[in-house]
Amino acid sequence: MNSVEGLMTQIQGISSTASDVLMLQNLLKQANDSLHAESTRLLPFLDQLDPSKHSLVISVCKRFKDQLVLLGEPLRGFALMLTAIRKFQSSTEHLTPLHPEFLLLCLLAKSYKTGHSILEEDIFEVDKPKDLFLYCYYRGMICIGQKHFQKALELLHNVVTAPMFAVNAIAVEAYKKYISVSLILHGQFSTSLPKYSSAAAQRNLRSLCQPLYFDMENSYSNGKIGDLETYVQSNKEIFEHVNNNLGLVKQVVSSLYKQNIQRLTQTYLTLSLQDIANTVQLSSVREAEMHVLQMVIPVSVNLRLRFRI
Repeated sequence: MNSVEGLMTQIQGISSTASDVLMLQNLLKQANDSLHAESTRLLPFLDQLDPSKHSLVISVCKRFKDQLVLLGEPLRGFALMLTAIRKFQSSTEHLTPLHPEFLLLCLLAKSYKTGHSILEEDIFEVDKPKDLFLYCYYRGMICIGQKHFQKALELLHNVVTAPMFAVNAIAVEAYKKYISVSLILHGQFSTSLPKYSSAAAQRNLRSLCQPLYFDMENSYSNGKIGDLETYVQSNKEIFEHVNNNLGLVKQVVSSLYKQNIQRLTQTYLTLSLQDIANTVQLSSVREAEMHVLQMVIPVSVNLRLRFRI
């Protein structure tokens, strides 16, 4: 067996675990001269190596991502991370450990449309459960940024109902956003998880999630804008600096205006914008008009409603 073939055999044999990295590094240093001497013969041997098993691509890309985050330049990592994902994937249905890292860069850059083709691919192959938790969580946050609340709710639902032996921090953070998005989308939230959720989630998720969000849901259910705004304002520091959810919570408050307007249109045949502003505690007719224009009003309601300015 010549040196190159022997080296390939050794690489394949010691690249299966993280503890092998140092041994592999020493081996390559020792083989440096022979690799240079036989460089013209190396290309055919590369086909024998699987990047997912016989390279440091995951570790290198994660360190690269960490540096970009520290520098505040997440955009610089998009092209490299996409290329690495494609090289690492066994198929387009394969979720790699680099998918969540890429989505995190998209979130930090607020570039929600980047990598759209990857985000739309169906996932059926997952190496580690944590990768799936993070993928659904980050992708849900991207959908929130695009105001695609129905898709965001589905992805967050996947996190909180996924099989787990113990509730993890990702599921807790997803649950907080799940409550908020449920209120925005449906105007209500069910505190009971589906029966197919893990026992750990059903038993512990609510208690591990701050009562802050359940109290917010109670204020929302009362339909009183003033009470909800007061509650959010009094807990602003926690929403903003502890949970990093203040922007989403503000959208919850805005959605209550829309919910109250919808209730009014179901009760009264004719309303002026001034009537709406007064009833739902808006500061001006202009603000009432803005909320109404942003709403998607069902045709059956729209036909009954006439505005007098």
